[in-house]
Amino acid sequence: MTMNRRDFLKVSTGASGSLILAVSIPGCASVQTGYQPETGEWKPDIWLELTRDDEIIFTLARVEMGQGSYTGLTTLVAEELDVEPGRIKVRFAPVAPEYRNPLFGLQLTGGSTSLATSWEPLRVAGAQARQMLIMAAARVWEVDADQCTTQDGRVVHPNGLDSLRYGQLVELADREVVRGKVPLKPRSEWKYIGHKGGKLDARAKATGTAVYGMDVELPGMVYAVMTRSPRYGGKASSFNRDEVIGMPGVTDAFITERGVALVAQRYWQARKAQQKLRVEWDVSDALDTNTEAVFESYRQAASKDPGAKERSEGNVEKAAERAKQVVEAEYEQPYLAHATMEPMNATAWYRDGGMDVWAPTQAPDLGRIAAARHTDLSPGKINIHTTFLGGGFGRRLTQDYIEEAAAVAYQLKVPVKLIWSREEDTRHGFLRPAMLHRMKASLNDGELTGWHHQIVGPQILDWYVRNAAPAQYPWAPKFLYDTLGRVGLMAEGIATPKDISAIEGAIEYPYQVQNVSVRHTHTDPGVPITWWRSVGYSHNGFAVETFMDELAHESGEDPLQFRLKMLDAEPRHREVLERAARLADWGQTAPEGRARGLALFKSFGTYVAQVVEAGIENGEIRVYKVICSVDCGQVVNPRIVEDQIEGGILFGLTAALYGEINFDNGEIRQSNFHDYRLMQMHQTPEVVVDIVDSEADPTGVGEPGVPPVIPALGNALFALTGKRQRRLPLTA
Repeated sequence: MTMNRRDFLKVSTGASGSLILAVSIPGCASVQTGYQPETGEWKPDIWLELTRDDEIIFTLARVEMGQGSYTGLTTLVAEELDVEPGRIKVRFAPVAPEYRNPLFGLQLTGGSTSLATSWEPLRVAGAQARQMLIMAAARVWEVDADQCTTQDGRVVHPNGLDSLRYGQLVELADREVVRGKVPLKPRSEWKYIGHKGGKLDARAKATGTAVYGMDVELPGMVYAVMTRSPRYGGKASSFNRDEVIGMPGVTDAFITERGVALVAQRYWQARKAQQKLRVEWDVSDALDTNTEAVFESYRQAASKDPGAKERSEGNVEKAAERAKQVVEAEYEQPYLAHATMEPMNATAWYRDGGMDVWAPTQAPDLGRIAAARHTDLSPGKINIHTTFLGGGFGRRLTQDYIEEAAAVAYQLKVPVKLIWSREEDTRHGFLRPAMLHRMKASLNDGELTGWHHQIVGPQILDWYVRNAAPAQYPWAPKFLYDTLGRVGLMAEGIATPKDISAIEGAIEYPYQVQNVSVRHTHTDPGVPITWWRSVGYSHNGFAVETFMDELAHESGEDPLQFRLKMLDAEPRHREVLERAARLADWGQTAPEGRARGLALFKSFGTYVAQVVEAGIENGEIRVYKVICSVDCGQVVNPRIVEDQIEGGILFGLTAALYGEINFDNGEIRQSNFHDYRLMQMHQTPEVVVDIVDSEADPTGVGEPGVPPVIPALGNALFALTGKRQRRLPLTA
């Protein structure tokens, strides 16, 4: 399809007056509700199922990858249903439009949106079911429903003595109709929301009964490994099939779109055969670059193109002309891998005119499209069974591993589990993009009068739309899949949501400055990229808060006071910054050989300030303590908030200290944890998480701990050494 954006808009608006790429068709509900007399099951809505035997089952539409959605979202339902959260059984949702994330129009878990998007709908679901049970009991007793109460899964008679179990009422409750809005429990009556509680999936995970993708076992299952081109975009042209097919346990070997698939009765048999594999690669269209060339292309693009105007207030050029001092800086961040605990894997079984896929995926509806691409099946013939995820961090939003498993299973017609090795995960995964930032600020007698931020790099949607657009239209014929993706990109920011992955966090610059300019120079060197924990906030946080520290130093002010004087209009920013500084004894002398640095950043609606205390020991950076104050609105489970913020801090510190993926002639240098290091237990600092008590609607906590810790550490090292580092990872 050859059509520019202007022509596309003429055609689309001329035909229909508008174009919307996320369609909800009323009357086509795919999730059945109501009472089933054969089984005694009652589904008052798409989320809940109550049975005659007093079972309560909650359908979780967001995946569980360690971030606590399994517990947090169940707690919302339990609170309004008036039962202990531990009494509720949880099952993962099938692919259905009813379970889509309303912010994205896709059934995905990401962007720290699970709690924010579920806060009201799940509470309403629980409250309505509870009200219908009360109405049924009141009808039995012939009393006023308003006089009845509930307690621990029972409806209590107005006399306070008689009661009926929920299970006794499910059939009658199905006949009740709730008119108008059901009032939700006031905060003063909450038993579970806002209180510390253990994770509901902890026992299953501790005892090994929780099923991850790697745990799936099927009768007659074989194992597959995929040998991919060392350079992205390379294609296998031939390989020594006769040699490897005769090795013990090997049952098949063939070329696919992704590379060469080896299939064996056991996983290690497939891996041993892979060691003998010799592949001829056609790399005529493959990636051919190195890290230095990527950043050189970024600099050239930045010099030629000032970029699209993303935020503009006042006049930064005039501010610079009038300034007594102009400060400029350039920051670099490398490509990063995700390094999830569980490597990529999926199990697929093509049978009876359909396919079942078991996968640890953050986006099951995109997984269905990925499988459909490599079979003769429509998406409706493919069932995605979501498992627990051994970490996601955004990597499992991209479904390449499901595509591979589906392609192999389609050819073999038997259950196939395809597993990536750690080396493959490092060398062939999709990465967080490398980014370049050019900063320029104007100072007059210590006052910041102008702020200019030019962001240089790619957009993730360019790589993600391939399966995301068709997932919104699962009924579309497959020959339209790629066209839908191209249309989505052309309409981006007009008829489809704007991709802010490169600029998020930068455009929300919170400090009161009269003249502000934020621009994005879009350039893409062809390295495959995807979402990474905290996405654009991760690199923009480093650039913004490091540069703010530089400006404080240039103006001769304390970094805390320099920021505070520009936050009068941002009380929530100001509060977390002051709290973190107070808890860290900011202004007091740090222990000998140590220094402190701070940073403030809002991401995914959550305000976070951090103070890092660091030093250098035996030629290596040592982080001793991180003090973090967080305002995430209403807290559902403080323990989960603490866990996630601490996990985000360690994730960010790992990136700050070690994270770097480099290319040579299109090939990734790093291969495993020996050269793509992670922070180890003995290196972890003391972490203090201070949670602001708030009644605002809840926001996310899975990612906001990451962005501020990286610049806070860099700022601490500057305070210690007097040397400013503008490139990651940081060095001693």
